[in-house]
Amino acid sequence: MVDGSAVTVSRPVEKSRESKSSGSNTTKKKVQEKISGYNASIVNYQCKRYVALKIMYFGQRFYGFASEAQMDPTVESEIFGALEKTRLLVGDKKESQYSRCGRTDKGVSSVGQVIALFVRSKLKGTLPNHEKSSEFVSKEQYEGEIDYVRVLNQVLPSDIRVLGWCPVPVGFSARFSCLSREYKYFFWEENLNISAMENAGKRLIGEHDFRNFCKMDAVNVHNYRRHISSFAVSPYDVRFDGNQLWAFEIKGSAFLWHQVRCMVAVLFLIGQGFESPDVIDALLDTTKTPRKPQYIMASEIPLVLQSCEFQDVKFICSSDAGLALRVHLAKECQTFQLQAAIFKEALLSCVPMTNDQSSLNNGKMKKAAHVPLMSRPTEPSYAERRAKLNPAA
Repeated sequence: MVDGSAVTVSRPVEKSRESKSSGSNTTKKKVQEKISGYNASIVNYQCKRYVALKIMYFGQRFYGFASEAQMDPTVESEIFGALEKTRLLVGDKKESQYSRCGRTDKGVSSVGQVIALFVRSKLKGTLPNHEKSSEFVSKEQYEGEIDYVRVLNQVLPSDIRVLGWCPVPVGFSARFSCLSREYKYFFWEENLNISAMENAGKRLIGEHDFRNFCKMDAVNVHNYRRHISSFAVSPYDVRFDGNQLWAFEIKGSAFLWHQVRCMVAVLFLIGQGFESPDVIDALLDTTKTPRKPQYIMASEIPLVLQSCEFQDVKFICSSDAGLALRVHLAKECQTFQLQAAIFKEALLSCVPMTNDQSSLNNGKMKKAAHVPLMSRPTEPSYAERRAKLNPAA
């Protein structure tokens, strides 16, 4: 098996399910029949295929994407729960040859996460071998197949959705086959100097050592050079009381732990006028700045994994599943707009401030004095962390 076509699973269908009581079986059958697009007979087929799934999720309630942290809920645990419930999962996570493109942190969202794994298939036998996954998306490869998008979306929670699927070669890895990843970070304009932040952000483009723009993991990561291929800042079609919403768009081959949030934190200091764009150059020069100055990362909530790029991978979605997906996402947008309207009503209902209160600091909280980044206490360097890990060396 060298491609993503359907193959026979050597492991027999589990017999233990047949020992359940007839009442239990009847209940399960009724539940399964309620999942549109689900055919109970597929569990008796011994076929599987290797596919990539494109996933979106609103990350605010999750403890990150990956389930290894052993804190629930995670996006990954919800996805595998849905795979098990629909009986699409082939074996356990290891047996399914599971891989993920990005391991987003607690609170981070995505509209373009990609995972790959073996799932059950309705197609019997093998189809002709292909080397490029773009050739997989032919009519013979998905006609009559399980509607993976529709089946999974009917059991996933409302803040997770499968956007599409694509057959891929067995050698495909959602992590290592990825050519590039793009993140968006949303923010309100307020009094930020957009031009200065854009000037500073352009200096991040290219291959650099980003150890001063990440949370260092000296145990597992020894190369901190990463390539940023593009940086842009652009307005978004949303305003609130005259305040424009903007977004940073950052694309690169791969990113370090918390790299985007650290870069954004420094850009905000520049936008507020606390730092010069030249601080970017100083932090990228790890010979002169081997230790990262201490600063607080930008919030995780506005960060979105926008897309993951692969060669020739073309995701597909049936018309029925696509319509249901659009209806669901439109309803979610309306729900959040209703919540925003309620908060705005509360804002308008606040007790008016007296003249004395409004004149105090012009209605603003007094801010702490800014300490320049290059004058702040620093974290241990990579060499110092390694020396502490290997005291005998």
